[in-house]
Amino acid sequence: MSGVGAVCHTLNPRLSAEQMIYIIRHAEDKVLFTDLTFVPLLEKLQDHFPPLRYVIMTDRAHMPQTTLDALCYEELLEGQPTQRLWPEFPETTASGLCYTSGTTGDPKGVLYTHRSNVLHALSVATVLGPDLRYEPRILPVVPLFHVNAWGLPFTAPLVGGSLIMPGPFLDGASLWDLCQSERVETAWGVPTIWQGLFTEIQKRGRKPDALRHMVVGGSAMPRSLIESYEQVGVDVNHAWGMTETSPLGTQGALPVNKFDAPFTERMALKASQGKRVFGVDMKIVDEDGQPMPQDGEAIGELYVRGNTVMGSYFKNDTATNQAMDAEGWFGTGDVASISASGRLTIRDRAKDLIKSGGEWISSIDLENLALAHPKIAQCAVIAMPHPKWDERPVLIAKPVDPLDPPTLEDVNQMLSQNLARWQLPDDLILVEELPLTATGKISKLTLRQQFKDYVLPDLAG
Repeated sequence: MSGVGAVCHTLNPRLSAEQMIYIIRHAEDKVLFTDLTFVPLLEKLQDHFPPLRYVIMTDRAHMPQTTLDALCYEELLEGQPTQRLWPEFPETTASGLCYTSGTTGDPKGVLYTHRSNVLHALSVATVLGPDLRYEPRILPVVPLFHVNAWGLPFTAPLVGGSLIMPGPFLDGASLWDLCQSERVETAWGVPTIWQGLFTEIQKRGRKPDALRHMVVGGSAMPRSLIESYEQVGVDVNHAWGMTETSPLGTQGALPVNKFDAPFTERMALKASQGKRVFGVDMKIVDEDGQPMPQDGEAIGELYVRGNTVMGSYFKNDTATNQAMDAEGWFGTGDVASISASGRLTIRDRAKDLIKSGGEWISSIDLENLALAHPKIAQCAVIAMPHPKWDERPVLIAKPVDPLDPPTLEDVNQMLSQNLARWQLPDDLILVEELPLTATGKISKLTLRQQFKDYVLPDLAG
């Protein structure tokens, strides 16, 4: 679609009705292509949309009765030429539009150009080419609305790759079967997806035969899960990126001189988010915006800039001015450190850090360590207000076996091997399921809303 000069705006159907209405209006969409699944949803919302022409992705035999002003996709193609002379336009012409998830305020649009898409695809193919290998079979467990499926529709053709699309079945058993039947070599997605797949690997006693490589992003992957995959023969590449960075900003492939390093050293490197990809610059700054040393110890807010990093939000000057500094660097909202060799480690989201007694506690560190407990399947750490300490951490966990759940004492005994007493969670809350965002991350915003009336044990009664 973008090849004819149109802007391809991929819309997340899992958003709330209010967010979908806002985004379609803000993006000034003109034509909406939809699967049959979403026709009832669009019928309910159409009166709130601007005038749209709908195209239903089916043939005449399966065309539904609908109140939408809809065309049939297959009928549009009938009798059309199979060859096309592609138009020429400047490389800075808009190509695609994606919106952030809007966990704070309205979703923000990021407009990609043909130039930025090509440069991003070339960067990914360059830094990941050796790991992807020749004509790889790639499973993107990331939807198109999540930063254009992490740019894979553009990168895969460059490396001769085949894209194996997972459809709606993202549970561990379905993914294992798909990887096995389609001989998937490299799989890309968020950690919650790979936790489910590894549980299935444990049940079956083996990984899918061809699976050898994995790219993980969206949120930090626990070191224990990285080690588990590495031990069954899957090379984990821990990457970092955002909608605003197209998305890949760093990637965690091991340098050649570390291939033969001890396992613990290699895993420590893989637990970081790796080094910047070509064309992306990084810095960390203090609360006054001053650059901090890149020594692996100093921690500050991560700023990035480059040819694949956005220069402004679409039609949102206020958000742009808040995110960009005077030199054109984009403030990511991530708190990080950068080593002397340029290796990035995300310490937390700024809004997820817990300030207790004047000291900062990383929710990511707590979560990653807690997930090593054999009775915890998934978990998240959020801050709860405390009159003396300002905030205290609380661990919210989904147990592996609800009939044999972990206890706070057992978890804290394990955590105390790596953390100080004041960093340990004050309580453990067990849940049947943890809420996920539309991109598969655990939604701490939802958890904070769910537990807004919670009182810490030492304050109750």
